Amino acid sequence: MAAQDVFLGRQPILDRDQCIVAYELLFRSADTTSVSVSDDMQATASVIHHAFSEMGVQTVLGAQLGFINVSADMLLSDLVELLPREQVVLELLETIVVTEAVVERCRALKLLGFALALDDFVYDDTYLPLLALVDIVKVDLLLHTQDELRAAVSQLKQWPVKLLAEKVDSAEQAAYCQALGFDLFQGYYFARPSVLSARRADPAQVALTRLLGLVLRDAETQQIEQVFKQHPNLTYNLMRLVNSVASGARHSIASVSQAIMVLGRKQLQRWLQLLLFTLQAGAPYPSPLLLLTAARGRMMELLAGKQRRGADYCDEAFMAGILSLIDVLIDRPLADIVGELGLGERLAAALLRREGEMGALLQLVESVEHPDLSRTLALLAQCGGLSLSDLTMAEIEAMCWANQIAEATA
Repeated sequence: MAAQDVFLGRQPILDRDQCIVAYELLFRSADTTSVSVSDDMQATASVIHHAFSEMGVQTVLGAQLGFINVSADMLLSDLVELLPREQVVLELLETIVVTEAVVERCRALKLLGFALALDDFVYDDTYLPLLALVDIVKVDLLLHTQDELRAAVSQLKQWPVKLLAEKVDSAEQAAYCQALGFDLFQGYYFARPSVLSARRADPAQVALTRLLGLVLRDAETQQIEQVFKQHPNLTYNLMRLVNSVASGARHSIASVSQAIMVLGRKQLQRWLQLLLFTLQAGAPYPSPLLLLTAARGRMMELLAGKQRRGADYCDEAFMAGILSLIDVLIDRPLADIVGELGLGERLAAALLRREGEMGALLQLVESVEHPDLSRTLALLAQCGGLSLSDLTMAEIEAMCWANQIAEATA
Protein backbone atom coordinates (compact mmCIF):
# COMPACT_ATOMS: atom_id res chain seq x y z
CA MET A 1 0.00 0.00 0.00
CA ALA A 2 1.44 3.35 -1.05
CA ALA A 3 1.83 6.22 1.40
CA GLN A 4 -0.60 8.36 -0.61
CA ASP A 5 -3.40 5.94 0.30
CA VAL A 6 -3.06 6.53 4.03
CA PHE A 7 -4.72 9.14 6.23
CA LEU A 8 -3.31 9.40 9.76
CA GLY A 9 -5.03 11.20 12.61
CA ARG A 10 -4.14 11.26 16.28
CA GLN A 11 -5.51 12.69 19.51
CA PRO A 12 -3.53 13.07 22.74
CA ILE A 13 -4.29 11.15 25.93
CA LEU A 14 -3.07 12.79 29.15
CA ASP A 15 -2.63 11.51 32.69
CA ARG A 16 -3.65 13.22 35.94
CA ASP A 17 -0.44 15.30 35.87
CA GLN A 18 -1.36 16.63 32.40
CA CYS A 19 1.47 14.73 30.72
CA ILE A 20 0.84 13.09 27.35
CA VAL A 21 1.14 9.34 27.84
CA ALA A 22 -0.53 8.08 24.66
CA TYR A 23 -2.26 8.99 21.41
CA GLU A 24 -5.34 7.50 19.87
CA LEU A 25 -4.35 6.79 16.28
CA LEU A 26 -6.80 6.76 13.40
CA PHE A 27 -5.73 5.12 10.16
CA ARG A 28 -7.84 5.21 7.04
CA SER A 29 -7.38 4.42 3.40
CA ALA A 30 -8.24 7.28 1.05
CA ASP A 31 -9.67 4.65 -1.32
CA THR A 32 -13.36 4.55 -0.40
CA THR A 33 -14.46 2.39 -3.34
CA SER A 34 -14.54 -0.87 -1.39
CA VAL A 35 -17.97 -1.97 -0.17
CA SER A 36 -17.07 -5.39 1.20
CA VAL A 37 -16.84 -5.64 4.99
CA SER A 38 -14.11 -8.26 4.80
CA ASP A 39 -12.18 -6.20 2.26
CA ASP A 40 -12.58 -3.17 4.53
CA MET A 41 -11.16 -5.10 7.48
CA GLN A 42 -8.24 -6.28 5.36
CA ALA A 43 -7.64 -2.73 4.13
CA THR A 44 -7.73 -1.33 7.68
CA ALA A 45 -5.25 -3.94 8.90
CA SER A 46 -3.00 -3.28 5.91
CA VAL A 47 -3.06 0.47 6.51
CA ILE A 48 -2.14 0.01 10.18
CA HIS A 49 0.61 -2.48 9.43
CA HIS A 50 1.97 -0.21 6.70
CA ALA A 51 1.96 2.77 9.03
CA PHE A 52 4.00 0.98 11.70
CA SER A 53 6.35 -0.93 9.42
CA GLU A 54 7.12 1.70 6.77
CA MET A 55 5.93 5.15 7.80
CA GLY A 56 7.73 5.38 11.12
CA VAL A 57 4.70 5.82 13.39
CA GLN A 58 6.33 3.60 15.99
CA THR A 59 9.26 6.02 16.06
CA VAL A 60 7.27 9.24 16.25
CA LEU A 61 5.19 7.96 19.16
CA GLY A 62 8.35 8.23 21.22
CA ALA A 63 7.73 6.82 24.69
CA GLN A 64 3.98 7.14 24.30
CA LEU A 65 1.49 4.37 23.54
CA GLY A 66 -0.77 4.25 20.51
CA PHE A 67 -4.46 3.37 20.98
CA ILE A 68 -5.86 1.65 17.87
CA ASN A 69 -9.52 0.91 17.15
CA VAL A 70 -10.21 -2.77 16.57
CA SER A 71 -13.45 -4.21 15.17
CA ALA A 72 -14.70 -7.72 15.93
CA ASP A 73 -13.40 -9.01 12.58
CA MET A 74 -9.95 -7.61 13.15
CA LEU A 75 -9.86 -8.75 16.78
CA LEU A 76 -10.57 -12.33 15.75
CA SER A 77 -8.10 -12.29 12.85
CA ASP A 78 -4.38 -13.02 12.93
CA LEU A 79 -3.67 -9.60 11.40
CA VAL A 80 -3.85 -7.87 14.77
CA GLU A 81 -0.78 -9.79 15.88
CA LEU A 82 1.32 -7.87 13.32
CA LEU A 83 1.13 -4.82 15.58
CA PRO A 84 3.95 -3.98 18.03
CA ARG A 85 2.40 -5.26 21.26
CA GLU A 86 4.74 -3.26 23.47
CA GLN A 87 3.56 0.04 21.98
CA VAL A 88 -0.15 -0.35 21.20
CA VAL A 89 -3.37 -0.57 23.14
CA LEU A 90 -6.09 -2.48 21.29
CA GLU A 91 -9.26 -0.44 21.64
CA LEU A 92 -12.30 -2.70 21.36
CA LEU A 93 -15.06 -0.82 19.55
CA GLU A 94 -18.48 -0.54 21.15
CA THR A 95 -19.95 -2.39 18.15
CA ILE A 96 -18.30 -5.65 19.26
CA VAL A 97 -20.82 -8.21 20.54
CA VAL A 98 -19.41 -9.96 23.60
CA THR A 99 -19.35 -13.66 22.75
CA GLU A 100 -17.34 -16.54 24.19
CA ALA A 101 -15.08 -16.36 21.12
CA VAL A 102 -14.41 -12.66 21.76
CA VAL A 103 -13.64 -13.27 25.43
CA GLU A 104 -11.28 -16.15 24.62
CA ARG A 105 -9.52 -14.06 21.96
CA CYS A 106 -9.03 -11.21 24.43
CA ARG A 107 -7.63 -13.64 26.96
CA ALA A 108 -5.19 -14.99 24.36
CA LEU A 109 -4.08 -11.49 23.31
CA LYS A 110 -3.45 -10.59 26.93
CA LEU A 111 -1.21 -13.64 27.26
CA LEU A 112 0.67 -12.43 24.17
CA GLY A 113 1.38 -9.14 25.93
CA PHE A 114 -1.25 -6.83 24.38
CA ALA A 115 -3.03 -4.17 26.46
CA LEU A 116 -6.79 -3.87 25.93
CA ALA A 117 -9.27 -1.00 26.26
CA LEU A 118 -13.06 -0.81 25.98
CA ASP A 119 -14.28 2.08 23.83
CA ASP A 120 -17.40 4.25 24.44
CA PHE A 121 -18.36 2.21 27.48
CA VAL A 122 -21.93 2.26 28.76
CA TYR A 123 -22.53 -0.18 31.62
CA ASP A 124 -24.19 -3.46 30.67
CA ASP A 125 -23.93 -6.90 32.29
CA THR A 126 -22.80 -8.43 29.00
CA TYR A 127 -19.45 -6.64 29.47
CA LEU A 128 -18.69 -8.36 32.77
CA PRO A 129 -16.39 -11.04 31.26
CA LEU A 130 -14.36 -8.34 29.47
CA LEU A 131 -14.08 -6.08 32.51
CA ALA A 132 -12.03 -8.81 34.16
CA LEU A 133 -9.58 -8.72 31.22
CA VAL A 134 -9.23 -5.16 29.94
CA ASP A 135 -6.73 -2.63 31.26
CA ILE A 136 -8.57 0.58 30.40
CA VAL A 137 -12.21 1.61 30.07
CA LYS A 138 -13.02 4.67 27.96
CA VAL A 139 -16.09 6.70 28.89
CA ASP A 140 -17.46 9.20 26.37
CA LEU A 141 -18.59 12.33 28.21
CA LEU A 142 -21.19 13.09 25.53
CA LEU A 143 -22.99 9.82 26.28
CA HIS A 144 -23.51 10.58 29.98
CA THR A 145 -25.04 13.23 32.19
CA GLN A 146 -23.02 14.19 35.25
CA ASP A 147 -25.12 11.89 37.43
CA GLU A 148 -24.72 9.00 34.98
CA LEU A 149 -21.00 9.65 34.82
CA ARG A 150 -20.70 9.50 38.61
CA ALA A 151 -22.71 6.24 38.69
CA ALA A 152 -20.59 4.68 35.93
CA VAL A 153 -17.37 5.50 37.78
CA SER A 154 -18.77 4.00 40.99
CA GLN A 155 -19.66 0.75 39.17
CA LEU A 156 -16.33 0.49 37.35
CA LYS A 157 -14.28 0.87 40.53
CA GLN A 158 -15.13 -2.79 41.26
CA TRP A 159 -12.51 -3.77 38.68
CA PRO A 160 -8.76 -2.99 38.56
CA VAL A 161 -9.08 -0.89 35.40
CA LYS A 162 -7.90 2.60 34.55
CA LEU A 163 -10.68 5.01 33.62
CA LEU A 164 -10.25 7.24 30.58
CA ALA A 165 -12.55 10.21 29.93
CA GLU A 166 -12.84 10.98 26.22
CA LYS A 167 -14.19 14.04 24.40
CA VAL A 168 -12.90 16.30 27.17
CA ASP A 169 -13.39 19.75 25.68
CA SER A 170 -12.49 22.09 28.54
CA ALA A 171 -10.26 22.38 31.57
CA GLU A 172 -13.42 22.46 33.71
CA GLN A 173 -14.52 19.07 32.36
CA ALA A 174 -11.05 17.66 32.98
CA ALA A 175 -11.09 18.88 36.59
CA TYR A 176 -14.55 17.37 37.17
CA CYS A 177 -13.49 14.00 35.76
CA GLN A 178 -10.31 14.06 37.81
CA ALA A 179 -12.36 14.65 40.96
CA LEU A 180 -14.51 11.64 40.06
CA GLY A 181 -11.42 9.45 39.88
CA PHE A 182 -10.57 9.24 36.17
CA ASP A 183 -6.95 8.38 35.45
CA LEU A 184 -6.66 9.45 31.80
CA PHE A 185 -8.12 12.25 29.70
CA GLN A 186 -8.46 12.43 25.92
CA GLY A 187 -8.85 15.60 23.90
CA TYR A 188 -7.38 19.01 23.14
CA TYR A 189 -8.85 20.72 26.19
CA PHE A 190 -5.38 22.01 27.11
CA ALA A 191 -5.34 24.01 23.85
CA ARG A 192 -8.71 25.68 24.37
CA PRO A 193 -8.52 29.42 25.18
CA SER A 194 -9.58 30.13 28.74
CA VAL A 195 -11.93 32.98 29.59
CA LEU A 196 -9.65 35.99 29.46
CA SER A 197 -9.04 37.38 32.92
CA ALA A 198 -7.12 40.27 34.40
CA ARG A 199 -4.41 38.05 35.82
CA ARG A 200 -0.91 39.49 36.06
CA ALA A 201 1.19 38.87 32.98
CA ASP A 202 4.17 36.52 33.34
CA PRO A 203 7.31 38.73 33.17
CA ALA A 204 9.23 36.07 31.26
CA GLN A 205 6.54 35.79 28.61
CA VAL A 206 6.30 39.57 28.32
CA ALA A 207 10.06 39.72 27.81
CA LEU A 208 9.98 36.93 25.24
CA THR A 209 7.22 38.66 23.31
CA ARG A 210 9.30 41.83 23.31
CA LEU A 211 12.37 39.88 22.13
CA LEU A 212 10.41 38.27 19.33
CA GLY A 213 9.15 41.67 18.23
CA LEU A 214 12.73 43.03 18.17
CA VAL A 215 13.94 40.11 16.05
CA LEU A 216 11.05 40.44 13.64
CA ARG A 217 11.87 44.14 13.22
CA ASP A 218 15.55 43.28 12.67
CA ALA A 219 16.68 45.33 15.66
CA GLU A 220 20.34 45.74 16.58
CA THR A 221 21.94 42.81 18.36
CA GLN A 222 22.79 45.07 21.30
CA GLN A 223 19.08 45.82 21.86
CA ILE A 224 18.29 42.13 21.95
CA GLU A 225 21.18 41.44 24.35
CA GLN A 226 19.94 44.12 26.73
CA VAL A 227 16.58 42.38 27.13
CA PHE A 228 18.30 39.07 27.84
CA LYS A 229 20.55 40.72 30.46
CA GLN A 230 17.44 41.82 32.34
CA HIS A 231 16.15 38.22 32.46
CA PRO A 232 18.87 35.69 33.39
CA ASN A 233 16.36 32.83 33.35
CA LEU A 234 15.62 33.52 29.68
CA THR A 235 19.31 33.52 28.89
CA TYR A 236 19.66 30.17 30.66
CA ASN A 237 16.73 28.66 28.78
CA LEU A 238 17.95 29.99 25.45
CA MET A 239 21.42 28.57 26.02
CA ARG A 240 19.93 25.16 26.84
CA LEU A 241 18.02 25.17 23.59
CA VAL A 242 20.85 26.51 21.46
CA ASN A 243 23.35 24.03 22.86
CA SER A 244 21.00 21.08 22.34
CA VAL A 245 21.39 18.67 19.47
CA ALA A 246 18.20 20.08 17.94
CA SER A 247 19.92 23.40 17.23
CA GLY A 248 22.43 21.83 14.88
CA ALA A 249 25.27 23.82 16.47
CA ARG A 250 28.63 22.00 16.49
CA HIS A 251 30.11 23.79 19.49
CA SER A 252 28.79 24.98 22.82
CA ILE A 253 27.64 28.57 22.79
CA ALA A 254 28.54 30.70 25.79
CA SER A 255 26.92 34.09 25.17
CA VAL A 256 23.81 35.66 23.69
CA SER A 257 25.79 37.58 21.08
CA GLN A 258 27.55 34.38 20.03
CA ALA A 259 24.21 32.56 19.83
CA ILE A 260 22.79 35.26 17.58
CA MET A 261 25.87 35.17 15.35
CA VAL A 262 25.95 31.36 15.07
CA LEU A 263 22.22 30.81 14.72
CA GLY A 264 21.34 33.77 12.56
CA ARG A 265 18.20 35.83 13.03
CA LYS A 266 15.81 33.32 11.44
CA GLN A 267 16.87 30.49 13.70
CA LEU A 268 16.87 32.76 16.75
CA GLN A 269 13.34 33.84 15.85
CA ARG A 270 12.30 30.18 15.70
CA TRP A 271 13.76 29.33 19.09
CA LEU A 272 12.17 32.37 20.72
CA GLN A 273 8.79 31.19 19.49
CA LEU A 274 9.35 27.71 20.90
CA LEU A 275 10.83 29.08 24.13
CA LEU A 276 7.51 30.78 24.86
CA PHE A 277 5.95 27.34 25.24
CA THR A 278 8.65 26.01 27.60
CA LEU A 279 8.12 28.64 30.29
CA GLN A 280 4.58 27.81 31.40
CA ALA A 281 4.35 27.98 35.17
CA GLY A 282 3.85 24.49 36.57
CA ALA A 283 3.65 22.96 33.10
CA PRO A 284 4.34 19.21 32.87
CA TYR A 285 7.10 17.67 30.82
CA PRO A 286 6.70 17.40 27.97
CA SER A 287 4.23 20.26 27.74
CA PRO A 288 1.31 19.13 25.56
CA LEU A 289 0.98 22.68 24.25
CA LEU A 290 4.66 22.69 23.23
CA LEU A 291 4.27 19.36 21.42
CA LEU A 292 1.17 20.55 19.58
CA THR A 293 2.57 23.93 18.54
CA ALA A 294 5.95 22.52 17.53
CA ALA A 295 4.25 19.90 15.35
CA ARG A 296 1.96 22.53 13.79
CA GLY A 297 4.85 24.84 12.99
CA ARG A 298 7.07 22.16 11.47
CA MET A 299 4.19 20.67 9.47
CA MET A 300 3.28 24.11 8.10
CA GLU A 301 6.89 24.68 7.07
CA LEU A 302 7.22 21.29 5.36
CA LEU A 303 3.96 21.68 3.43
CA ALA A 304 4.90 25.20 2.32
CA GLY A 305 8.13 23.69 1.00
CA LYS A 306 6.15 21.04 -0.88
CA GLN A 307 4.24 23.89 -2.52
CA ARG A 308 7.65 25.09 -3.74
CA ARG A 309 7.41 28.34 -1.83
CA GLY A 310 10.46 30.44 -1.05
CA ALA A 311 12.41 30.34 2.21
CA ASP A 312 10.70 33.46 3.58
CA TYR A 313 7.24 31.97 2.99
CA CYS A 314 8.27 28.72 4.68
CA ASP A 315 9.56 30.67 7.69
CA GLU A 316 6.26 32.54 7.89
CA ALA A 317 4.36 29.26 7.64
CA PHE A 318 6.35 27.90 10.59
CA MET A 319 5.54 31.03 12.58
CA ALA A 320 1.83 30.76 11.71
CA GLY A 321 1.75 27.26 13.15
CA ILE A 322 3.60 28.24 16.32
CA LEU A 323 1.67 31.44 16.96
CA SER A 324 -1.73 29.88 16.23
CA LEU A 325 -1.96 28.93 19.92
CA ILE A 326 -0.10 31.86 21.46
CA ASP A 327 -3.30 33.37 22.90
CA VAL A 328 -3.88 30.17 24.91
CA LEU A 329 -0.39 30.43 26.38
CA ILE A 330 -0.29 34.15 27.14
CA ASP A 331 -4.01 34.53 27.93
CA ARG A 332 -4.37 37.68 25.85
CA PRO A 333 -6.45 38.39 22.73
CA LEU A 334 -4.66 37.16 19.62
CA ALA A 335 -5.27 40.47 17.81
CA ASP A 336 -3.33 42.31 20.54
CA ILE A 337 -0.39 39.91 20.27
CA VAL A 338 -0.34 40.14 16.46
CA GLY A 339 -0.33 43.93 16.67
CA GLU A 340 2.42 43.98 19.30
CA LEU A 341 4.66 41.76 17.18
CA GLY A 342 4.05 43.89 14.09
CA LEU A 343 3.28 40.88 11.89
CA GLY A 344 2.75 41.35 8.16
CA GLU A 345 -0.71 41.26 6.59
CA ARG A 346 -0.33 37.75 5.13
CA LEU A 347 0.58 36.26 8.50
CA ALA A 348 -2.00 38.35 10.37
CA ALA A 349 -4.79 37.30 7.98
CA ALA A 350 -3.86 33.62 8.44
CA LEU A 351 -3.76 33.84 12.25
CA LEU A 352 -6.75 36.09 12.88
CA ARG A 353 -9.15 35.03 10.13
CA ARG A 354 -7.65 31.86 8.57
CA GLU A 355 -7.66 33.75 5.26
CA GLY A 356 -5.37 33.57 2.23
CA GLU A 357 -3.18 30.71 1.09
CA MET A 358 -1.43 30.51 4.44
CA GLY A 359 -4.76 30.56 6.25
CA ALA A 360 -5.93 27.63 4.13
CA LEU A 361 -2.72 25.75 4.95
CA LEU A 362 -3.25 26.40 8.66
CA GLN A 363 -6.82 25.08 8.47
CA LEU A 364 -5.52 21.95 6.75
CA VAL A 365 -2.95 21.30 9.48
CA GLU A 366 -5.55 21.91 12.21
CA SER A 367 -7.99 19.50 10.53
CA VAL A 368 -5.60 16.58 11.04
CA GLU A 369 -5.82 17.11 14.81
CA HIS A 370 -9.58 16.39 14.72
CA PRO A 371 -9.67 13.46 12.32
CA ASP A 372 -12.30 13.92 9.63
CA LEU A 373 -11.10 12.52 6.32
CA SER A 374 -13.73 14.27 4.20
CA ARG A 375 -12.95 17.71 5.66
CA THR A 376 -9.21 17.16 5.35
CA LEU A 377 -9.53 16.11 1.70
CA ALA A 378 -11.71 19.16 0.97
CA LEU A 379 -9.12 21.47 2.54
CA LEU A 380 -6.34 19.63 0.73
CA ALA A 381 -8.01 20.47 -2.58
CA GLN A 382 -7.79 24.17 -1.67
CA CYS A 383 -4.04 23.99 -1.07
CA GLY A 384 -2.62 23.79 -4.55
CA GLY A 385 -0.06 21.13 -5.37
CA LEU A 386 -0.39 19.06 -2.21
CA SER A 387 -1.32 15.38 -2.07
CA LEU A 388 -2.49 13.21 0.81
CA SER A 389 0.95 11.59 0.71
CA ASP A 390 2.58 15.01 1.21
CA LEU A 391 0.28 15.69 4.16
CA THR A 392 0.84 12.33 5.86
CA MET A 393 4.61 12.33 5.49
CA ALA A 394 4.84 15.95 6.68
CA GLU A 395 2.71 15.04 9.69
CA ILE A 396 4.95 12.12 10.64
CA GLU A 397 8.14 14.16 10.23
CA ALA A 398 6.60 16.99 12.26
CA MET A 399 5.58 14.63 15.08
CA CYS A 400 9.11 13.22 15.19
CA TRP A 401 10.63 16.72 15.26
CA ALA A 402 8.26 17.83 18.04
CA ASN A 403 9.35 14.83 20.14
CA GLN A 404 12.99 15.84 19.63
CA ILE A 405 12.16 19.40 20.72
CA ALA A 406 10.47 18.07 23.87
CA GLU A 407 13.57 16.01 24.70
CA ALA A 408 15.81 19.03 24.12
CA THR A 409 13.82 21.13 26.59
CA ALA A 410 13.62 18.51 29.34
